[in-house]
Amino acid sequence: MAANNSFRGSGPSQRQLRVGELIRRTLSEILQRGEVRNDTLRAMSITVGEVRVSPDLHYATVYVLPLGGKDADEAMVALNRSKGELRHHIGKAIKLRFVPELRFMLDETFDRMEAMRRLLADERVQRDIAKRDDDDEPGESPDDDSDRG
Repeated sequence: MAANNSFRGSGPSQRQLRVGELIRRTLSEILQRGEVRNDTLRAMSITVGEVRVSPDLHYATVYVLPLGGKDADEAMVALNRSKGELRHHIGKAIKLRFVPELRFMLDETFDRMEAMRRLLADERVQRDIAKRDDDDEPGESPDDDSDRG
């Protein structure tokens, strides 16, 4: 029985994280230098935010976002059209037994962060936060258990 079986469901392994980060950096450099034959990709500035690798290292989900989020659909089409070439470049740059199959996804992290900022800036939320701060007595923490029996 493999030793890794005891870690099911606890997140990616160190190996997955290392390979994912290596692919992310390499792919970023390839796109930045314009090493692909696709003119659309050469004309775009694409951010590679994260790469998640499957446990068997056969698949890599690459989260990307074109600069400013413009022409995202066009970028996704171009990346998917060039994934074989990108995989080939990654294979030349990284010494792996097997180069994972690339799957491109639009990175929505920035959209979620902006939505959270807007939510926190809402006057009703600010009012609730201020009310909660006013309810706490000075010198007493809501998590303080020292006076409980």
